[in-house]
Amino acid sequence: MRGTLAFIGTTVGGAIGWWIGARVGIITAVILSAVGSGVGLYYSRRVADNVIP
Repeated sequence: MRGTLAFIGTTVGGAIGWWIGARVGIITAVILSAVGSGVGLYYSRRVADNVIP
């Protein structure tokens, strides 16, 4: 379950980063997608650690 939640958080974070970065350019979209994926992974793992026993 933790892995699934981490995957979903990474995917959503990357998509949000891409959506924001695409307004500026393709390179910005790639960079913000990577940052968003990392942020999504970090927070989804924190949620999994606090919610899942």
